[in-house]
Amino acid sequence: MIKWLSVAPVALVCFGSTVPAALAQKSGGTLRVYQRENPPSASILEEATISTSFPFMAVFNNLVMFDPLKQVEGLDTVVPDLATSWSLDDSQTKLTFKLQPGVTWHDGRPFTAKDVVCTWDLINGVTEGARKSPRKIWYDNVEMVTAGGDAEVTFHLKAPQPSLLNLLASGLTPVYPCHVSAKDMRSSPIGTGPFKLAEFKRNESIRLVRNPAYWKKGLPYLDGIDFRVIPSRSTRILAFIAGEFDLTFVDDVSIPLLRDVKAQVPTAVCDLNPAGTYANVMVNRTAAPFDNPQIRTAMTLAFDRKVFTDILGEGKLSVGGAMLPLPEGRWGMPPEVQWTLPGYAPDVEKSRAEARKIMEGLGYSKEKPLKIKVTTRALDQYKDPAIILIDQLKSIHIEAEMFVADSTVWYNVMQKKDYTVALNVTGVGVDDPDANLVENYLCKSERNFTNYCNADVDRLISEQSREPDLEKRRRIVWDIEKKLVEDAARPTLFHSRTGTCWSPRVRGLNRHQNSIYNQWRFEGVWLDN
Repeated sequence: MIKWLSVAPVALVCFGSTVPAALAQKSGGTLRVYQRENPPSASILEEATISTSFPFMAVFNNLVMFDPLKQVEGLDTVVPDLATSWSLDDSQTKLTFKLQPGVTWHDGRPFTAKDVVCTWDLINGVTEGARKSPRKIWYDNVEMVTAGGDAEVTFHLKAPQPSLLNLLASGLTPVYPCHVSAKDMRSSPIGTGPFKLAEFKRNESIRLVRNPAYWKKGLPYLDGIDFRVIPSRSTRILAFIAGEFDLTFVDDVSIPLLRDVKAQVPTAVCDLNPAGTYANVMVNRTAAPFDNPQIRTAMTLAFDRKVFTDILGEGKLSVGGAMLPLPEGRWGMPPEVQWTLPGYAPDVEKSRAEARKIMEGLGYSKEKPLKIKVTTRALDQYKDPAIILIDQLKSIHIEAEMFVADSTVWYNVMQKKDYTVALNVTGVGVDDPDANLVENYLCKSERNFTNYCNADVDRLISEQSREPDLEKRRRIVWDIEKKLVEDAARPTLFHSRTGTCWSPRVRGLNRHQNSIYNQWRFEGVWLDN
């Protein structure tokens, strides 16, 4: 066996940059947090939204996790959680984990390797019960998971996959108990994590309380966490300014609003990081008029990405492809490569002239525009860029009006392709091609909402996944990015950069800069009163 890591169980405590080294942690108190919307359910494995994982990640543990003290996530920052160590066999296709002893579920039942097997059987559809499984495609390379007694579990892979640990470390793939049904996990989840669910009032609040039997001794510090649902962004940010909350929803504070918060609450700690989300345009490629590749190409040439970044982020947003751009992202294209792609050239007017020529050749003009609807989600983060998109489409003879879908039905709209053009915001669970590219662009992925399918892209995605050399893998990813742009697969407009703010009494909170999904365990957070 090739040993990768062997670490004794430790309590992983998260310190933010605002915490003096000599400051001692204090126990007690309830963290007050606002929630932007009602979660569709409490089941992280069945949902695809941060609105579920943000409040409920603290209920669970993973086999491994990203080091809470490191800002940039990657294979070099993966640390133990429910697993104490892991090893890979000589064939690179059997990944075996040794498990923490003495861990119990919130209802007192013992945690064993069988629970890990049940979790991935649920994810991969081996057992029934899940209404949906957004991360199933992540683990398509996992042939099966087997238990070697109560304290050892092995992932059997169809082919080598160096990035598998990154996927396992995501807050989107916690370990579930065998003895609780998938149905019950949607409303009354049971985990092994630092906090237990005390109350879940839909459209109102979520209350977590300290798990007194948590297996990481001395943690958590908080007595509980209270989340209150406030749909209006202006209302909830005013409530934070008034001192009603200790922490905003993750990346809820836009750059203009961030300035207002700091002006009115100078002591607030505000973190402005890449959000790990990107705004993109989805087109229904299966129906007229966007079944015509010429129209898709013309639309791609219409975008002025600088306008999006200037208006929405005062020039501080990032322009890139599907992967998070450099320098924060690990896979982004260099600018000199990106500028050569259709729609990314600095001369926007030249690109638009080319687009108008295409549209006019198809019979459209200023007097006879192509009329469409742009569908988007009922959140400001979606509606604001949709307004700019509609304005830019006018420049190439496309006249659009906005249709806003409620958040509760948004993913059904996407899956059913109940749109012509949609302004979508995609969250990246892990900054790794085996998550982002596999989930959104692989032909057979359920979350490939546009049904984009390119055999060459599929081949390259498979090739990069099995490539052990990081630099070679990165260059394959750039080749994939080029093809996605040329195909207008799901054109990226910008990568978000937004703020999360908290009261100065909140200590031990450390944000990760290349994903919003993986740092909300809250086990090392404490209140300095």
